[in-house]
Amino acid sequence: MNKLKFSFSSILYTVMIFLLGMSVAFYFIKRQDTTPNAYDKLRDLIYYIDHYYVDSVNHELLSEDAIRGILEHLDPHSTYSDAEENKTQSELLEGAFEGIGVQFNIMNDTIMVIAAIAGGPSEKVGIKAGDRIISVNDESVADIGITNEKVFKLLRGKKGTLVKIGILRPEITGILEFELVRDVIPTHTLTSAYMIKKNTGYIKIDQFGAHTAEEFTDALLKLIPMGMQKLILDLRGNAGGYLDAALKITDHFLSEQELILSVKGLNTKPEKYYASGNGIFKEGELTVLIDEFSASASEILAGAIQDNDRGTIIGRRSFGKGLVQRPFNFSDGSQVRLTVSRYYTPSGRCIQRDYNKGSVAYYEEMFQRIINEDDSVTTVTDTVPENEYRTKSGRIVYGGGGITPDIIVPHEKRIHSDHFYKTLNHTMLIQFAFNYANQNKILLMNRYPSAEDFIKKMNVNDEILKEYLQLYARKSAQSIPIFNAEESKILCLWLKAFIGRNLFQDEAFYPIINTIDEVIREASKDF
Repeated sequence: MNKLKFSFSSILYTVMIFLLGMSVAFYFIKRQDTTPNAYDKLRDLIYYIDHYYVDSVNHELLSEDAIRGILEHLDPHSTYSDAEENKTQSELLEGAFEGIGVQFNIMNDTIMVIAAIAGGPSEKVGIKAGDRIISVNDESVADIGITNEKVFKLLRGKKGTLVKIGILRPEITGILEFELVRDVIPTHTLTSAYMIKKNTGYIKIDQFGAHTAEEFTDALLKLIPMGMQKLILDLRGNAGGYLDAALKITDHFLSEQELILSVKGLNTKPEKYYASGNGIFKEGELTVLIDEFSASASEILAGAIQDNDRGTIIGRRSFGKGLVQRPFNFSDGSQVRLTVSRYYTPSGRCIQRDYNKGSVAYYEEMFQRIINEDDSVTTVTDTVPENEYRTKSGRIVYGGGGITPDIIVPHEKRIHSDHFYKTLNHTMLIQFAFNYANQNKILLMNRYPSAEDFIKKMNVNDEILKEYLQLYARKSAQSIPIFNAEESKILCLWLKAFIGRNLFQDEAFYPIINTIDEVIREASKDF
């Protein structure tokens, strides 16, 4: 989504007015010429239905189905949302609401989690991007013709109410069951900002919302006086948001008149966006982290940094969305987000993935990359010479399939037993940490009065781990699992991170869990 002003062709405008309005005058006007075209057919079909169909029809439902049907033949990112859906999507970026806190897409009749909103119930219990919701309150929601409206009704609700979710996760066998308590979903989009090393800062942005640029500036102003000379900017899992926020944040890193991106479309005026030179971190070392869920505005920022040779991109190939949408509002509160242009990184590349096989194949390709652990440097189109571009210093980069990192860190290999991963991914791990933090809150807060104290001094010992494993064994009806020293260490660290989150939110969580993050380790090598 962006706030740019684009011209809109009169033909498409006429189509949308037709699909929305259904006015009597529009029905009865018949063209006198005999040259048929698609727009005449649509208009005439409504006329025939309205005057000859055997039963009465719901004009509003017909128009909305027609809009969605037309958009399905354009591209995966031109979308329609009714008034309720539009309100919810706006709240994700600009306001608070009550629910479980996930961004989702319906793909192949399945609810796909695009992101778990930081600080919300879903993230707290361990729901991740890439999860597929197959049941809600023991009722199947897969392969039943699920709609966005139905999903909102199932997942949103009053604060304090309980909802049970069944999840399929690509790398896990079987169904994961989660119990969530709905809550007010926080609106902050910058979830962590701290000094990860003596001279190195870490900032994580989960999405680009209305206030993200201000939050990011505040984070820089907090960390720079603490001695930050190097920055790790974490955009993994960030599916995008407002273009304006991405432009303002990128501006902090580039020199005056360095190009950030270009925008071109058939019916839009070409535009270019340059850095102002007023940024406050133009000289420090910069590393940007991305993965397959980094999309849109995240890719604009990463592409500008890479093409200007301003920093190092580390992680896995990004989603590959190089299309710009403009919102058009209808009088009933509904909205169409129509793709009006493509954006190009400073080197001239468009990183949009191919979508000619349809939306289902388009999204499924991304999830197959995760399942197959495909971290290859090249994409299907990368080998085509015209997809080669050069950065300011002459390095080769590619278009047509996302942003390929300068340093690729593959998915972590499964070096431990299946039983270990089942124990680590079991919902009881987070539930145990939650209960432990609540039951021992006074003792813990007296012993560790700040997040910094908790991170440095708190230790999940063998006794606490044993207590969790006993609970896990009871809940899973299995014997108490036995793990080696490395596996026990990892479990203890995750328990500590989740206990810390319940006491100090993300201020404690990320500094703990980042110590075993392979991508962070790679990013910190030279820092």
